[in-house]
Amino acid sequence: MANMTMLITEEEIDKRCSDLGMEITKAYEGKSIHVIAVLTGSVFFACELTKYIMRPVTFDFITAASYGNSTESSGEVKVLKDLISDVEGKDILIIEDIIDSGRTLKKLKDMLQERKPNSIKICTMLDKPERRVVDVDVDYVAFKIPDKFVVGYGLDYTDGTMRNLPYIATME
Repeated sequence: MANMTMLITEEEIDKRCSDLGMEITKAYEGKSIHVIAVLTGSVFFACELTKYIMRPVTFDFITAASYGNSTESSGEVKVLKDLISDVEGKDILIIEDIIDSGRTLKKLKDMLQERKPNSIKICTMLDKPERRVVDVDVDYVAFKIPDKFVVGYGLDYTDGTMRNLPYIATME
């Protein structure tokens, strides 16, 4: 296995989730938030972030994949598990683990927009703007990171390994 270098500590993640939670709480004043967590990578971040959102929150999950068992995106986004809930008229907050090309979030946002929600906003733990090939508006970003392969805090190496690390590290 390759060497790892700490990029973002557990404490930094917790602090940023607290700050983002307060920001989201203010932005959704008087509203309920329907969180859609993109599985599997965003689960750690979604759980930590929503602890700090002081608004009524409901959850649903969607699974979209473009990586398979590779460390490089195939460029083709597949929805593997759709939502259970009806989102018409709801204020949606999509929570993602990492945005690089933008393809997955663009596809999900377009798909959800057809279902007539009141609003859709996107929150990501990590943003790699250098990798963007599709324009996607990201409303909340916890951390902008360099174009390096990262693991931990929900992000896996291959076949789901290393998601359980309590921090984010780069792989050499």
